[in-house]
Formats: sequence, structure tokens, C-alpha cells
Amino acid sequence: MDFDLSEEQNLLRQSAERLLADQYDFEARKQHGQDEPGWSRAMWAKFAELGLLAIPFSEEDGGLGGGPVELMLVAEAMGAKLTLEPYLPTVILGGGILRRAPESLRQRWLEGVIAGTTLLSLAHAERQARFTLSDVATRVRLDGDHYVLDGDKSLVLAGDSADALVVTARLNGERRDEGGIVLLLVDAKAEGVTRNGYATQDGRRAAEIQFRNVRVSQDNLIAGPETGFALLQAVTDEAIAALCAEAVGAMSAISGLTVEYLKTRKQFGVPIGSFQALQHRASDMYVELEQARSMALFATMMAAEQDAAKRGRAISAAKVQIGRSARQIGQEAIQLHGGIGMTMEAAVGHYFKRLTMIELMFGDTDHHLRRVAETVGPL
Repeated sequence: MDFDLSEEQNLLRQSAERLLADQYDFEARKQHGQDEPGWSRAMWAKFAELGLLAIPFSEEDGGLGGGPVELMLVAEAMGAKLTLEPYLPTVILGGGILRRAPESLRQRWLEGVIAGTTLLSLAHAERQARFTLSDVATRVRLDGDHYVLDGDKSLVLAGDSADALVVTARLNGERRDEGGIVLLLVDAKAEGVTRNGYATQDGRRAAEIQFRNVRVSQDNLIAGPETGFALLQAVTDEAIAALCAEAVGAMSAISGLTVEYLKTRKQFGVPIGSFQALQHRASDMYVELEQARSMALFATMMAAEQDAAKRGRAISAAKVQIGRSARQIGQEAIQLHGGIGMTMEAAVGHYFKRLTMIELMFGDTDHHLRRVAETVGPL
């Protein structure tokens, strides 16, 4: 397997890193978080100008025709700078589903997504579901030439600023059945849609969304009950792979901040980094980072695997390592910084919050360890 980046991929990584290095330092991030949507629309426009929003979409749809590797490079760069903009919900989740939608929907919506004028989000998670992807209680029924949607969705990432929502709903079957789930594209301002936005612990935005007798045209059906769950599962695995890459970027940054602090913070007249015990802890952080990096790369390589079982096993194995590494690196960084590590003024605490959030998204470490065990079978 070739792990070398192509010339175009190297240019993409350099462009993303340069933009964020120049315009997204920690102080700029704090300012962006105070803007009206909780992130910077001006920065989002720059992402569009650079082509970052076009990466996963086909050239026929106006995109760049990129894949998991290109998304990995961008996600890692964004993780290193803790960007707040809704790249995951719009481009990877909502966009990942929409790019597989019928041509009529792609033509209506993708141009705006690529231009940065249309925001998407995936409305799937429900309170009772925990991490079971097929647990969908939201119901939909056919009424003439429309679907009628009823239900509640939780933790819809950037759902309060989305223009359109990709909604999962059950057309038939029992609550946890994999069959019977459909995917619909719903105007976020449609009658019967109520959104309650809030800040998450990592400084980003999410929403609780209610759907009450929401009428959706049949033309807005993305995937029917036979294919809906498989599409949802594939895009969720792609999102986890991107999150793993983002976590590597964040872990690399927090490790760098910690090493720099050990070099400059003095105690007993010498830098605390001269103490061997702390050097060993910093070395352990580096080992964890490299283990996480290798598994994030593995997840990226397997994200496009067509065999759902093989793909799921690889993605879950990567998520387990990312969760363990993120927890150890984050905790070590906080402890080596001392009390200042958890102040709002110090970047290290914000990185730890984001890493904690990533560890829980789309299934925590225990959930994915169980998923790996179930696919491997008894020894």
C-alpha cells in the first residue's frame, strides 16, 4: 500500500495549513466563537474560495473529485487549529449523503454547498438511541405526493444554522431494525420544524430539533427503506475516519504546546523539562500520538471499502485507539501544565475539551471496542 501523498495532495495540505496558520490563531478562534452563528462566515467563505468545501464532490457536480485522503489532510489541519466552522456536518455528513442523492437533488443543492452559501446538517441522533445507529423512532408516512415527518432529533451538529437537514426517519419496521429507514432532505425553515440551538462543551454548536407534521415532497427522498441504512452507515464511517484525523491534528498541537511549556516553565531555577520524570511522560505522549496517527491513516485507507463489515471493523479499531490516545495525551497535557491548563485563557484546555468530545462522537471507546469484538468473533 502506497502511503506517499501525490503532488496535488501535498499542495492541498500546504494550502490548508497556510491559511489556518495565517488567519486562525487561538485569539482569532476566540473571536470567531463570539460571532452570531458561533463561527466565522468570513472564514467559511475563504474555505470555499480555496476549494476545501468542494473536495468530496464529483467534478460533474462542480467539485474536485477528492476522497478520504484529501478529507484527512483538511481535517488534520483543522484539528490542529481547533476550527469552529461546520465542516463536518456540512461537507462530510450532509454532503457525504447528498453527493449520493438523485441527480435532481444534487443539482439543486450542491452548488450552494460548494460555494459556501448553503449549510447542511445530518439530523439522525435520538435521545433513546445511545450509539445504536439503526435506532430510529422518528416516523414518516406517505400522504399523496408528500411524506409527513414526525419526531425529535438530538445533538444535530450546527443544526441551528443549517439551511437544509438530512433527516433519517422510519417508514416501516421496528425501532431498531436496519431496514425501513429512509433519508429525506428537509428545508430547515419548513413549517413544523422547531430548532433549539445551544453551545457544546467544546465551543461548537448543536441543536435539538422537533418535526411536527412536516410535509416533504417525494422529490426530496435521498434513499429509500432498502438502501437508507447502508448509506447512513457508510457516511458515518467516513465521518469517523475524518474525526480520527482531526483528533491527530489536535493531539499533535497539544503535545507541541506541552513540550514548549516544559522548556519555558521554570521551577527551582531550571526548566521543568529538565526533570527526567517529566521527560518520560512527554515521551509517552509522543508514542501515543504516533499510534493514533497510524490508526487514523488506517481508517482513512479503509473508509472507501465497499465491504461494510471490513470497513466497520477497521473504523472501530481506529476509533478505539484514537479514544485511548486522546484521553492519555489530553490528561497528561493538563497535568503537565498544572492548574493553568484548565483556564479559559490557555489553549490546552480547549484542545482537551475537543478531544473529549471526539472520543464520544458516533460511539465512545467502549462501544467501538464491542463492535470490533462482535465482528472478529470468539477466539
